[in-house]
Amino acid sequence: MSFQGKKVVVTGGTGALGSAVTSRLLALGASVHIPTFDEKEAQRFALKDHADVHLVPRMDLTDEDLVARFYQGVGPLWASIHVAGGFDMSPVLETSAAAFDKQMNMNALTCFLCSREAVRHMQGGGRIVNVAARPGLEPRQGAGMVAYAASKAAVAAMTQAMGEEFASQGIWVNAVAPSILDTAANRAAMPDADHASWPKVDEVAATIVYLASPENGAARGGVVPVYGRV
Repeated sequence: MSFQGKKVVVTGGTGALGSAVTSRLLALGASVHIPTFDEKEAQRFALKDHADVHLVPRMDLTDEDLVARFYQGVGPLWASIHVAGGFDMSPVLETSAAAFDKQMNMNALTCFLCSREAVRHMQGGGRIVNVAARPGLEPRQGAGMVAYAASKAAVAAMTQAMGEEFASQGIWVNAVAPSILDTAANRAAMPDADHASWPKVDEVAATIVYLASPENGAARGGVVPVYGRV
C-alpha cells in the first residue's frame, strides 16, 4: 500500500485519531495537508515540522468560502479524510437550539463542505473517508446525546448518498463509525470503564487509511463499524 506522490487532506489531523492517521499516511509516502483551528493543539502536534506535513492555520471548516479556498490551495488531490468534529452529551430538555445547531455544523456541515470541495479537486478518481459514530448507526445509543447522534447519523447518510453519486467518477466515499475510542481523554472521563474493550486509535486509523488508499479498489458507500469488543 503506497501513497507516494499523493496529496491527502486530514481534517482534525492534529488530534488523537487524526495524528494516528497522519502518521500512517506519512509512513506510506503521502503529502498531508491539515487545516487547523486550535493553535495550541497545532503547536503541540508532534509531526508539525515534518517535511510532508502542511498545516494551514485559522481554518473554520463551517465557513464555506474558507473551505473552498483551502482546497483550492491544496490543488490536485487523491484523498480527503474528515476526522474533525465535536461532541456534546446533554439530555434533550437541556439542549438548546444553538447547541443542536453547533453539533450539526461541527459534524455534518464540515463533512459536507469538505467532501464537496475535495471532489472538485480529484482528477481521475480519489477517496473520501468520513468519521461517523456508533450512536449515528444505532440511534438508541444516542439517548442523552441526541444532537450528537443526529449529526453523526447525517454523516452516515451523506456518506452512503455520496458514495453512490460519485461512483461513476471513481471516487469512493466511505466512513468509519467508532464506538468509544481508547484515548487519554476518554479514559479520564470514564475511569471505571473496561478500557481494554475499546477500539484502539491506531486500529481505527489503519481502517481509515486502507479505505483512503489506492488498494481499496471496490468498497464505496460503506459505514464501517469499528467497535472493538464494546
